[in-house]
Amino acid sequence: MQEVMMMNSTELSMSNTTSGDTSMFCPINPQHISISLLICLTFLVGLLLNIFSLWVFTCKTPEWTSSTVFQVHLAVSDVIICPMGPFMAVYYHTANWIFGKALCRLKIALMTFHIDSSILFLTLISVHRYVVVVRYNQDSYMNRKDFVQKLCFGVWLLVLVKGTVLATILDTSTVDNYTLCLSFQQRQYTDFFFLVNFTVLIPGLLLAFIVSAICYSLLVRSMSRLDISHDSGQAIKNKSCKMVAVCLAIFVVCFTPMSVVRSVGLVVKKFFPLECSLFLKLETAYYVSWVLAGANCCLDPIIYCFSCQKFMKTFHISLRRIGLRFEMGQDESS
Repeated sequence: MQEVMMMNSTELSMSNTTSGDTSMFCPINPQHISISLLICLTFLVGLLLNIFSLWVFTCKTPEWTSSTVFQVHLAVSDVIICPMGPFMAVYYHTANWIFGKALCRLKIALMTFHIDSSILFLTLISVHRYVVVVRYNQDSYMNRKDFVQKLCFGVWLLVLVKGTVLATILDTSTVDNYTLCLSFQQRQYTDFFFLVNFTVLIPGLLLAFIVSAICYSLLVRSMSRLDISHDSGQAIKNKSCKMVAVCLAIFVVCFTPMSVVRSVGLVVKKFFPLECSLFLKLETAYYVSWVLAGANCCLDPIIYCFSCQKFMKTFHISLRRIGLRFEMGQDESS
């Protein structure tokens, strides 16, 4: 009789586990409100800066160079993700996607478009800077606007296909009465997330970073051989070195933490599913890393300042006008 009871108990335990016993998984963990506020602030500032950048490029820059074309497309890639900031902020704080399946798929697509296109355009800007400055050749393809436009079109086509495929495959899930969208806690997608991360995302980021680092290393070495006895040579060297620092900082500060935390989190989720304390800390770290990833929208306009004198001049004029209007408003109120 006792053996029968033990067998029934074992069968019941196995039945609960296979049917999705929630005690076998980590609880859903809403994030602190500070993460949501930082997400909103970051994307708001990024949206304003990149709208201003596009205004300068389209209205104040009558003649585009091949460099300008890359920068315009980079600004567009930053703008498309910014409107998703409030939706992401609400979701991170409540851990509950209340906006429906269609907006979830749109979020997945836009996040893919933004991250992938930003990485690719930053890499192409690195290659372009190396070719134009170090391997200067007026007939180079990188100096032809029509070729650069086709290259940018190819980037958008690639990210459009990838984003559409991911948005088609992934969907919302209901776990413990929470509706999830693109979350580690979506258990049916754990293997898929793991596969995509380690076969596509991580190799892609590493390759882009290596290419950019090589280009900028060669660029800096070339700059060291410039004749800096004249002001023009000194200016070229200073501007190029600052541009190098900003581009590499975007890779290291904005994209690397997210990739590292995501990779570790997926390993823990797949191979150590009961390590809830560690997993929940990694999940919080991942959402914080999204604040850093969103900061690339705010840092990219610095590149435009270093590469385009017209952009910097227009930026200074706009700041002076804003300051003048602010002072006039204070005088009138007093």
